[in-house]
Amino acid sequence: MRSRSLLYLLTFAVALPLAAQRAADTRPGIAVFPIQNGGSIGQDKEDFEALQFGIQGMLISELAANPSARIVEREALQKLLEEQNLAAAGRVDPQTAARIGKLVGARYVVVGTFIDFYGDFRVDARLVDVETSELVRTQSERMQRDHLFDLIKSLSTKLMKDANLPPLPRQTSDSRQSRQVPTEALTFYSRAILYQNRGDKDKAVEMYRRALDVFPEYAEANEGLQRVQRS
Repeated sequence: MRSRSLLYLLTFAVALPLAAQRAADTRPGIAVFPIQNGGSIGQDKEDFEALQFGIQGMLISELAANPSARIVEREALQKLLEEQNLAAAGRVDPQTAARIGKLVGARYVVVGTFIDFYGDFRVDARLVDVETSELVRTQSERMQRDHLFDLIKSLSTKLMKDANLPPLPRQTSDSRQSRQVPTEALTFYSRAILYQNRGDKDKAVEMYRRALDVFPEYAEANEGLQRVQRS
């Protein structure tokens, strides 16, 4: 009983500053959860574990490009998952995601799975209404693994529409659509987040740098590197 009370207090301590932030921001909030491995084959096991967070991170980045939405920071969501012992518990169901979504002031949560079958890559993402815990829409994208970033861009566009967000401004849309992140760089970026979650700063820094070696214009990897180095 005592440990449960302490857990509630810790969760409240994390959620309180988030609540203060959203009070001044009336845009609909969206929380993107790690995209779980649905049983992939053909790559290193740790690559698949890492992609759960890499795909999450890139979806967050793409959705955050829309000024009409407030996207919950990945680190804030991860901290809540860890403090509620959900980070390593496997798949988070829509009801649990909606409960966590309320704590971070989200209007919608995104949960989903991916399957990589020897390079044939598919992501199934579900948009859930936080207030009702009801499924708003399921979106699926399927491409070859070499085009993983194109898959993420297409999926984020569909999710924006499902969340009733207006399209991106033309200039922003053109810039985002023309950007290409190589799958190799995205894989290193994913591993960096995995090591960051584990508290292995040195390995996280190494992976962020390797992602930047492959793709020097990788803004998300550069931001992640700076964040780890400051922590």
